[in-house]
Amino acid sequence: MGNPMDKNNLGDPIPSRNQNKGENPGLKTAAGAPVTDNQDTMTSGKRGPVSLQDTWFLEKMAHFDREVIPERRMHAKGSGAFGTFTVTHDITQYTKAAVFSEIGKKTELVARFSTVAGERGAADAERDIRGFALKFYTEEGNWDMVGNNTPVFFFRDPMKFIDLNHAIKRDPRTNLRSPNTNWDFWSSLPEALLQLTIIMGDRGIPSSYRHMHGFSSHAYSFINARNERVWVKFHFRAQQGIKNLTDQEAGKVVGMDRESHQRDLYTAIEKGIFPKWKVYVQIMTEAQAEAMENNPFDLTKMWLKKDFPLIPVGEFELNRNPDNYFADIEQAAFNPANVVPGISFSPDRMLQGRLFSYGDAQRYRLGVNHHQIPVNSPKAVKQPHSFHRDGQMRVDGNLGSELHYEPNSYGNWTDSLKDNLPPEKGGDVYRYDFREDDSDYFTQPGLLFRGMTPDQQQVLFDNTARNMGDS
Repeated sequence: MGNPMDKNNLGDPIPSRNQNKGENPGLKTAAGAPVTDNQDTMTSGKRGPVSLQDTWFLEKMAHFDREVIPERRMHAKGSGAFGTFTVTHDITQYTKAAVFSEIGKKTELVARFSTVAGERGAADAERDIRGFALKFYTEEGNWDMVGNNTPVFFFRDPMKFIDLNHAIKRDPRTNLRSPNTNWDFWSSLPEALLQLTIIMGDRGIPSSYRHMHGFSSHAYSFINARNERVWVKFHFRAQQGIKNLTDQEAGKVVGMDRESHQRDLYTAIEKGIFPKWKVYVQIMTEAQAEAMENNPFDLTKMWLKKDFPLIPVGEFELNRNPDNYFADIEQAAFNPANVVPGISFSPDRMLQGRLFSYGDAQRYRLGVNHHQIPVNSPKAVKQPHSFHRDGQMRVDGNLGSELHYEPNSYGNWTDSLKDNLPPEKGGDVYRYDFREDDSDYFTQPGLLFRGMTPDQQQVLFDNTARNMGDS
């Protein structure tokens, strides 16, 4: 059943194009032996109990009991596809990253879009932030850009991330998602106002994943061939345009099709309507960062385009649906710690917190060797040479008899000193209060609000009131 609003004009969805054609392979056990009977269990007599000797039934049931893996703690409900990134403009003055090395260069990627608060079975068309994650398979390693469809976030210190999760998930007593806990938490954080103004505005419910922009949100750093650093933010602008749903439209969509975003993305790609995004960066020098009155690494604030204009870089297109959703999308592991030479981090506290949390969560959800899963492997690297060994589900030969220590006299496991980062200025280790550095919570939300039409402002008021309910 399609989207009843059909804002995206895709028509009827295309059915799954799976299944082998022609030869019908016989069913085998996991060990490769033929299955003699997949219809009836083995019993002691026609009306007797099932025999423990029915090893095929035991294997089939035991595997079923373990089919479900833990869902992501956030961003559990998502959709994805494969595609290609193409460089259209030269930015080698800023970065030595091979992915940007020449105009026309193409790099394969996988994208995953998601809602944030809902569980794996939640409806797609909910008022929520959307995750916007990209994995670029570069020859220097996988580069993961793990962003959102908004340029900012609710707060700026990762200490509060756990509390946000608890506030927007289910109440421990009622097991219901509670506007009271949401708004009690948000209203206690004045720095959340800009994010709330975006979410409660007319862009709070995209009509599909194809019709939304993406942002790195965090500042990262570029390092060029002269080992010079600049700070950078990434923007991904949908070439299909922006389309959104009102609360009323979203209610109808959810009532008819809880998988509306998944259906839209899959159907569009199957029909050859490949979604595209233009890629831009904002660049800030270290001197500009030091001169800024506000902290440039504060995730609750934007870099204004009038001060830091968008610089075109390239575009990416999604043109292939996954052959198997679980293998390619559910098991995809995006981690902001995955960077390549020429791209690195910033002092953004939220980014720093994510550098640990994402990899740690993936080791829990997928296992310590999740980098071996094909969608996560550095497939464009000619000789992946990782020091890691052993661990559950190590299935790639475990480096055979190769040395497993360093230093050694054979020249193995050499580090890449040429890619060392330039030094950053630091300070005394202390728990610094962000509010002592910056308490300007209202300038940027005010700019956004005054840039709205009267109708858009009224939509913001109405959506906020409905979302608060009786909280």
